[in-house]
Amino acid sequence: MMKFAAIIPARYASTRFPGKPLAMLGGKPIIQRVFERVSSVVSNVYVATDDERIYNTVEQFGGNAIMTRTDHKSGTDRCWEAVSKLGADRFDVVINVQGDEPFILPDQIEAIQQCFCNPQTQIATLVMPFAADTPIEALDNPNSPKVVIGTDMQALYFSRSVIPYLRNVDRKDWPATHTFYKHIGIYAYRTEVLHQITTLAPSELEKAESLEQLRWLENNLRIQVGITHQETIGIDTPQDLEKAEQFLKTNQEK
Repeated sequence: MMKFAAIIPARYASTRFPGKPLAMLGGKPIIQRVFERVSSVVSNVYVATDDERIYNTVEQFGGNAIMTRTDHKSGTDRCWEAVSKLGADRFDVVINVQGDEPFILPDQIEAIQQCFCNPQTQIATLVMPFAADTPIEALDNPNSPKVVIGTDMQALYFSRSVIPYLRNVDRKDWPATHTFYKHIGIYAYRTEVLHQITTLAPSELEKAESLEQLRWLENNLRIQVGITHQETIGIDTPQDLEKAEQFLKTNQEK
């Protein structure tokens, strides 16, 4: 039976929202809501942080926290340091859950776990089909990366541009003509692959699109894709937090 660990990278410093993990949402810190959601599916869950305030908060609500370095350039690197401290040989797969996703669903975590039923899966992530009535403006949004996938549910390419290009189709009709996929930013890696990708230098495609996962594809790693039909609600700004509070009330979350 596969052993999974979930790591939640959480920094205090944030340009758009300093102290975000500790911001209160429905009477609980955001990081606590993320931890509780993930813990409902995965037994081994740890918050990887570089800030004592976050560390202490996690300990206070009964969670598991690991102090990591302050100089990591990505959550992926922070995940590897945390897993190294825990003992990398203890786990087959590491799930990287962003610390600003308090509404992540259990079935989304299960979907990414199921990707590893395929022994060839090295990395897994989630995608969501754009609805047929999606406005072309929403599809065009560069902050919403798109994914092209193969018949074996393997990611072929990620882009901030709309891919594929539909020739001889009016652009406003694209969403109704073809199923486009939006990338949902949760990842899982076989432990040895997580170590490998932290040693890779930034690639040309990654630098062009500012998408870390292109580095992995350029180095011939296989990214398996799971499907979700639920949008995640990330919190990047104080305004997003206000929207999340309203969502919480509307959905009677506790």
